[in-house]
Amino acid sequence: MLMTGKDLLAVANEHNFAIPAFNVSDYAMMNGLFEISEEKNAPMIVAIHPDEVSHLGVEAILAIRERAHKSSIPVAIHWDHGGSYEQMLTAIQAGFTSVMIDMSMRPFDENVAVTKRVVDTAHDVGLSVEGELGTIGKLDEEAEEGGEIIYTVPSEAVDFVEQTGVDSLAIAIGTSHGLYPQDLEPKLRIDLLQEIKALLPIPLVLHGGSNNPDSEIAEAVKYGINKINISSDIKAAYHDAMRTELENKGLREPNTIQPPAIAAMKKVAAHKIDLFEAAGKADLY
Repeated sequence: MLMTGKDLLAVANEHNFAIPAFNVSDYAMMNGLFEISEEKNAPMIVAIHPDEVSHLGVEAILAIRERAHKSSIPVAIHWDHGGSYEQMLTAIQAGFTSVMIDMSMRPFDENVAVTKRVVDTAHDVGLSVEGELGTIGKLDEEAEEGGEIIYTVPSEAVDFVEQTGVDSLAIAIGTSHGLYPQDLEPKLRIDLLQEIKALLPIPLVLHGGSNNPDSEIAEAVKYGINKINISSDIKAAYHDAMRTELENKGLREPNTIQPPAIAAMKKVAAHKIDLFEAAGKADLY
């Protein structure tokens, strides 16, 4: 059931739901996310950031591919927030089926030029490409890179897609990477999402949705978001539960320590799958 991001997201776009892109940084996390997605009969994207690739090692991608081939649900393996053309070559060689090139912090013309180069190469070998336009915030030092929120301009989004040929587009509508502090209230620009969706036929992507109210995320799905990245939420649940287990100094075996952490993570992931209306949607493929 391993497929490209383009094929996976086309169904979500047609049937108006969002596929979770779960960021994974170890094999136990990854396997737990496969298990809950299979239980929910939901398509899934395994997203791996460059920092996570450096932690896992590119050799692990072969094992993830094997797990995907054996799965009962459709899966894409996605390089998240690629920072250079050279990283995209590594992703292609390693066995990813989808890549994201993120030049959103660069000037528009440079973003277009690098993204188009990635698209041309990836399409030559049958892989799909996600680009990003506009910038989202960064809330803590553990979060992925971000800056001041710069909302995606609808007319620029049209030009960007036409000039680059990307298969999906991450847009900035008011989210930030990381976990929101208690004194900061997240707010999505649903009106901006609607305007962009009306202009673009390709799937739209939401990054940095951790801690946004469920009502906002549900509304974003309703009005055209087809892929939502989930990283901080599942990692916080996973490692908080692991810290609790590690308070028992007598434990040392991963098979004892990790299962409660995986269970806590799966509970959060199951909620996201339902919220994105992805449960049961594997039957559409």
